[in-house]
Amino acid sequence: MTKEYIDFIYKIKLKFGIDLHLYKEAQMKRRITSLKNKRGFSDFTSYYKALTSEDLLLKEFMDRLTINVSEFYRNPKRWDVLKASIFPLLMKQNRKLTIWSAACSSGEEPYSLAIMISEHFPKIAIEIIATDIDDNALHKAKQGVYQKQALKELPSSMKQKYFTQKQGLYYINDELKQKVTFKKHNLLHDIYPRYIDLIVCRNVLIYFTDEAKELIYQNFSNSLHKHGVLFVGSTEQIFNANHHRLNLIDTFFYQKI
Repeated sequence: MTKEYIDFIYKIKLKFGIDLHLYKEAQMKRRITSLKNKRGFSDFTSYYKALTSEDLLLKEFMDRLTINVSEFYRNPKRWDVLKASIFPLLMKQNRKLTIWSAACSSGEEPYSLAIMISEHFPKIAIEIIATDIDDNALHKAKQGVYQKQALKELPSSMKQKYFTQKQGLYYINDELKQKVTFKKHNLLHDIYPRYIDLIVCRNVLIYFTDEAKELIYQNFSNSLHKHGVLFVGSTEQIFNANHHRLNLIDTFFYQKI
């Protein structure tokens, strides 16, 4: 890394609490350099100054740090396991379930959880917390308006039941919106919620270094109730799960022991 880029990521950490050292260096530097050049800045020093004074540039920068690609019931076979095995397992605890959708992007994931529970487990008392570092993504999530492509894995009956279609867009029903609480949260910096029954964090940790992943997995484990479950993405197998008091119970599902 050049001294200029090192200074840039140091200042970003001081100003915004985001430690870019914990992201995979090559792809993160490439992403930021592309954005800097696109906006006409010749060096990272001038780009940083602009980020601290221009809100639109800062929002764009934050968007590039977080790859907001999501859809409802993404990888549907895993959601089938969640419905058939994981929720029945959690229901044995005989209490209100607290679910955390971590790095929730634009809301497809937590709303998918709300739909599944409404459809198949309507008598469960639940609380769904959804968090992300990106203000733009959280704003979109709270709006609950989606393109048709995001709903491609949903059956037509669910689209009709939980969405209103207007001019090619799908608006999530207010009743479903009320089941999810959105908050800003930095997985690498902020305090984690506690006593969670199910954490869903998928297709996010691939962007972090191994050091950052270990920290996050340990924090997730600390967040979970005993016998709580962590649901990760298809590229995020935890190779040393037992070090974090986690046990693989199905593909991409880990239970706290």
